[in-house]
Amino acid sequence: MSQPTTSEEGTTTTVITATTHLTLPAHPVPLSYDQLNPKSKPVEFFGPIGTAGISVIAPLFTYIFFYTCNDAVGCTPTTVSGWKYAWETVGYFPSEAGYLWEWKSFAVYLAWYAYCIACWKFLPGDKVQGNLLRDGTRKPYKMNGFNTLLLTLGLSLGVLLNPGGIQLFTWLHDHWVPLVSSSLVMATFQALWVYGYSYYNKELLSLGGNSGNFFYDFFMGRPLNPHPPFFSSFDIKTFNEVRPGMILWLILNISCACEQYVRLGTITDSMWVVILFEGWYTADCLIQEHTILNQMDITTDGFGYMLSMGDLTWVPFTYGLQARYLAFNPVTMGPIWASVVVAILLAGNYIFRAANNEKGNFRAGKNPKKLEFMTTERGTKLLTSGWWGRSRHPNYFGDWLMALGWCLPTGFKTPLTYYYIIYFVILLVHRQMRDDEACRKKYGKDWDKYCEIVPWKIIPYVY
Repeated sequence: MSQPTTSEEGTTTTVITATTHLTLPAHPVPLSYDQLNPKSKPVEFFGPIGTAGISVIAPLFTYIFFYTCNDAVGCTPTTVSGWKYAWETVGYFPSEAGYLWEWKSFAVYLAWYAYCIACWKFLPGDKVQGNLLRDGTRKPYKMNGFNTLLLTLGLSLGVLLNPGGIQLFTWLHDHWVPLVSSSLVMATFQALWVYGYSYYNKELLSLGGNSGNFFYDFFMGRPLNPHPPFFSSFDIKTFNEVRPGMILWLILNISCACEQYVRLGTITDSMWVVILFEGWYTADCLIQEHTILNQMDITTDGFGYMLSMGDLTWVPFTYGLQARYLAFNPVTMGPIWASVVVAILLAGNYIFRAANNEKGNFRAGKNPKKLEFMTTERGTKLLTSGWWGRSRHPNYFGDWLMALGWCLPTGFKTPLTYYYIIYFVILLVHRQMRDDEACRKKYGKDWDKYCEIVPWKIIPYVY
């Protein structure tokens, strides 16, 4: 459309306005359930046989770590008679700490889990939108895990400051195995329930746990974001990731420190290093709770036995092995060795947090350090400087340093207390391989170009 106008000087100017009409469908055709949830191939962890094996072996090791490392048999028996005695204590342990089952412990564990849910429900917290799901929706999340931790520590301090409170707090240490069994019952129940319920409510499934093989899908997790009936805002997977298990890990460590105090009348420097730095790791995780929404556990993996057992049993009852060992086998490091260990822990924590902050800021559209990046054909940007220019997973390197720092205070009398660093090396190398495979599928030749720019996988200039 053109319209003549006259300027003040008497000249005529023609203004041309172009109008374009674009017709779009009012309601785009949604994808069907089968299109949103294609069948997957059971290839991870050597398929159904591997996942079935891990489902048995992993929880079994939580018991092995106790029965081969305790005040009755020592830690890692070194003689045939020692191993025989360790085997004989299974089911016949001289104290309640090694009882396979106890209903009181089960009631305590259920009360703990219910308490964590009540904190999620009633404590204040920020509302955060999750990542865009492939069905075009985003799940809302309530982030108040740090408030839950503060309340829990406050209640714990109230118990400890009362007369006899320290002895009372050793109850958790003294009921270790029945609490392990209780957590396994909860983890197994949840994995079975979400697996069965996913066939009923037609929820969004994970792309890696929909093979049709029970053993594989039960372990990997069939549903992506399962929730109880009528409580769609309660994401079981995200809740379990950092609350019941992570906070219980710290509380169990405090219980072990109380046990050491009851036995010695003091708390050694090694125990202080373990509970303070593992406690800081827990607090830091909950302060930055929103960052878990970008982790593979949340964005990609389904919720099954791998995550339920890992979150509820493996984390609190195996990550705390160092504190439990120090409770009955105290180690005094001295100022020089303690300073070395603390330096390793601080370095690991700095790398871990600095790397995650760079990634978090960049994904939020911020770039305060003016980091360099490359743009892929998909339009996604990949960092190529800062910590993410040094390696493709620098946060894993920080994790390894912290894991080593947690193990060193136990000394060198037994290799068992170093299981954590060995486990974390295997875990994060496997996760790095899964990450790289997923990114190669996602970015294609752009990922090969990125790997040329950032060749190191985890440890800069080493691996």
